[in-house]
Amino acid sequence: MPETEAISITETNDTTEDTPSFIDEYAPIAKEGVWTNNAVFAQMLGLCPLLAVSNSVVNALGLGIATTLVLILSNMSVSLIRNIVRPEIRLPVFVVIIASAVTAIELIIHAWFHELYLVLGIFIPLIVTNCAIIARAEAFASKNTLGKSFFDGLMMGFGFTLVLLALGIIREVIGMGTLLSNAHIMFGDGMQWLTIEVFPNYDGFLLALLPPGAFIGLAFLLAGRNYFDRCLKDMAKKKSQDLTTEKSTA
Repeated sequence: MPETEAISITETNDTTEDTPSFIDEYAPIAKEGVWTNNAVFAQMLGLCPLLAVSNSVVNALGLGIATTLVLILSNMSVSLIRNIVRPEIRLPVFVVIIASAVTAIELIIHAWFHELYLVLGIFIPLIVTNCAIIARAEAFASKNTLGKSFFDGLMMGFGFTLVLLALGIIREVIGMGTLLSNAHIMFGDGMQWLTIEVFPNYDGFLLALLPPGAFIGLAFLLAGRNYFDRCLKDMAKKKSQDLTTEKSTA
């Protein structure tokens, strides 16, 4: 083989090895959005609608989906214009984009899910003030490609929705003894059978449905998350110590 061909083959192989795979690129984004940099657990952002609306699973799911759609639309829009917007005006532009996305989602909910719109009320337009959305636009979407920005918005919204659902499940089960109460306002009149009576003939526990119950429920979720993280760190530390001991005895 000629020397020039060997060099070119070697360079091609090196380039292929250096190119990160799809999993290497997108797995950290998913982990960050769902767990390590979760809008609620890690950043404590968007707590106002989280605590106000999460008194049932259906309400929590509705707000979670709306917030996720806004995150995706705003992230993608910011990524598309990131190279043409001057740094001096980027924040006002981002706010206008987010407000436009929220308005579009609000009109869709108003038209197709009117009962859910009445329940969520002011908390749909308040998505504009959710600091997590503008934070992702500024910290991630303005610096990354369209595909990564879409996936980041999806994962951040998914992480936020998971917390909403967890809190909604806890509060609805303890407060009313049911799951998916009023399912018809989101899934249609034919889906009332989705409602599950967890505790038949349950008198309810009002505190779980009131704002103090939301704070208490969120505190337990945060404590559980921190405990799980601590266990993972202890396991990793123990594994590292065991490997060091094995190497020293070998």
